[in-house]
Amino acid sequence: MKTLVLANQKGGVGKSAVATLLAQYGVRQGHRVLAIDFDHQGNFSSAITQSKRASLSHATADLLMTTARSQMPRDRFVLVPAADALLGLERQPTSHTPFARNLRDFLKSVDDQFDLCVIDTHPNPDIRVIAGMATADFLLSPIQLNQEAIDGVRALLTHQRVGFHKIKTLLNPKLALIGLLPTLVETTPFQKANFVEIMQRHQALMIQVGSKPGEFGYIPKRSAIAEAQAEGLLLWEMKKTAARDAWGEIEPTLRRILEIVTTRAAP
Repeated sequence: MKTLVLANQKGGVGKSAVATLLAQYGVRQGHRVLAIDFDHQGNFSSAITQSKRASLSHATADLLMTTARSQMPRDRFVLVPAADALLGLERQPTSHTPFARNLRDFLKSVDDQFDLCVIDTHPNPDIRVIAGMATADFLLSPIQLNQEAIDGVRALLTHQRVGFHKIKTLLNPKLALIGLLPTLVETTPFQKANFVEIMQRHQALMIQVGSKPGEFGYIPKRSAIAEAQAEGLLLWEMKKTAARDAWGEIEPTLRRILEIVTTRAAP
């Protein structure tokens, strides 16, 4: 099983929608998928639960860190939902190391049961993010195309507590950064300018999806995506033309990310 964690220290970037799309797409591509929601707001949980495509774990996500073992349903698509108890984990500093150890042991225990694990995290740089990154194989960071997000890329890499370089050096040498994934992308002059800037400043961190220069992965801002997330729909099954168009834009990016994760190809 390969584990992908999504993290960004800013909320409202569409991270849970990306996690939902990746989990659902993984199932569509024939993989056995485990979805874990470490964000107590539960947007990832809500979208997958409403879709009625996944079995629901009796254990909530907090229990994966506070208990030694949790049994999962024998199904090809399983959701470990968020819970309010996730909020209390950061306030137990003496237990942080056992929390991360329990999560690692849990993932090992289901290694043969699933092919892919997708973990959504909360924006706060707390133990949920640390434990996820400390146990994952891959890190993906959805970002918005604004100056705050562009400037915040440094924090993603060098944050003193949850920076990629620190986690990889001290806790998880196998962790690979897939890259930055611009989300909620619009064809406005402002966003086009920011897209150019982020390519110039962080081109090595972009996700190449085509053979031509500048063909990088992104998730457009489309009402059909928001509708699918809010109502638990599968974007590629929606009949609206807008949904089909959105899926045509998104699918190459999801395919490339899934290819990287499941084959462990170099980002």
